[in-house]
Amino acid sequence: MTKPTYAHPIGGMPPQSQLMGGRAVFTEAYALIPHGVQREIVTSFLPHWEGAKFWVLARPLSGFAETFSQYAAEVASGGGTTRPEAEPGVQSALFLTHGAALLQTGGESHLLVPGSFVWIPPGQPWELKSEGEDTARFQWFRKRYIAVEGIEVPAFFHLNDQDLPPEPMPYEDTGWFTTRFMPPEALGFDMHITVVTLMPGTSIPFLETHVMEHGLYVLQGKGVYQLNRDRVEVEAGDFMWLRAFCPQACYAGGTEPFRYLLYKDVNRHAALPRVPMIET
Repeated sequence: MTKPTYAHPIGGMPPQSQLMGGRAVFTEAYALIPHGVQREIVTSFLPHWEGAKFWVLARPLSGFAETFSQYAAEVASGGGTTRPEAEPGVQSALFLTHGAALLQTGGESHLLVPGSFVWIPPGQPWELKSEGEDTARFQWFRKRYIAVEGIEVPAFFHLNDQDLPPEPMPYEDTGWFTTRFMPPEALGFDMHITVVTLMPGTSIPFLETHVMEHGLYVLQGKGVYQLNRDRVEVEAGDFMWLRAFCPQACYAGGTEPFRYLLYKDVNRHAALPRVPMIET
């Protein structure tokens, strides 16, 4: 497999000659935020970050996807934060796509380079600073951690996509692979983040329909996704946001691997509404 590449929002502004039409769509089951609309004027600044801007790709939205938020972040050289997280009980995961950043947590320093993935336990303080002359760019996932009595919260870890051999999917030897950052059987994790790789011509050959919500950021290549009733073409830099039970399948096109960064919520009971007890 060739060395991977990693997409990030292009920023800037399109020329006045560009047509207004595009591929962006928000439906009852999914949203597609293509790279062409991830422009400068839709970024946000966040408290206690210096030299940084963020594209908010997903956030909890009642009646849609409710478990997580996902940002595409840019931190200029020398910028960063000593207070990244304002809410208690929130876990974070970062996937660095460009540049370099120094992350400090638990009394240790970790140099993040393209392909680096870190998971930060809920409530654990951390700091980040962009290193070198280039802008650091990364995907940032945030989710309120659901603790379970008798199950230990996992410790911080740092891995790199390029050091991990992609695993063939069960019963598959045709070019559908998953790079797993969290062990599937580890019940301390209430979310999984993986990199899915489909070689050209390979497909997910059935409409997955399941309870997990998804954020899918296309890192490399292109493909065609079946989302609910629609077929949509996607390419590097596009983001797909899927609510629970959205039917989904895809096949890879082009001449390079089709790779995307995938979030899903797992390993916990579905929250049930509280019903008042009726005394008899």
